[in-house]
Amino acid sequence: MTANRDHDDNPPRTSSHGGGGGVEMRHGFRAIGVAVAQVAAPLVKKRGGGLLARLKADWTPIVGEAWARVSWPAALGRDGALKLRVLPAAALDLQHSAPLVIERINLYFGRPVATRLVFVQGPLPFAPPSSPSLSPPAAGMTEALDGRLAGICDPDLRAALARLGRAVAAAETAAPRGAVAGEPGTD
Repeated sequence: MTANRDHDDNPPRTSSHGGGGGVEMRHGFRAIGVAVAQVAAPLVKKRGGGLLARLKADWTPIVGEAWARVSWPAALGRDGALKLRVLPAAALDLQHSAPLVIERINLYFGRPVATRLVFVQGPLPFAPPSSPSLSPPAAGMTEALDGRLAGICDPDLRAALARLGRAVAAAETAAPRGAVAGEPGTD
């Protein structure tokens, strides 16, 4: 049997549903995106319409660098309850700032998305970003520090105080006096 490319073995069928003439229906391949969208649409709507995904993607710009390091959105309920995973050390501070966090979230989306926060204390699902490395203090600062510590007899105490002094000196050159880098109120 020879293949005739001008002749279609599966002619389109016409359907007369709905009264307005025949609608052409073709059997065979069709784009999978259409089928997936039809199946996924009810699930996405049930799970918040993609709001949680947008919230996770833009968490740092929404709440700020300091709160983003210690919290992560875990789930968003239909009633507007946002479940946050929070590091235990920051839970109390974040609880006191809950109205501000809710306001920032709702302002970002332009409508009420979160009505209340539910905190779950524990580790975050990712490692928090490491703090920036401090630059070494100036040579004159190191010499002055060693001179001040020369009178300490205990070598372990002298070494510990020297490390502390170098860290303080490096931090003072990196941040302005009176500001603590990474504190929630300084972003």
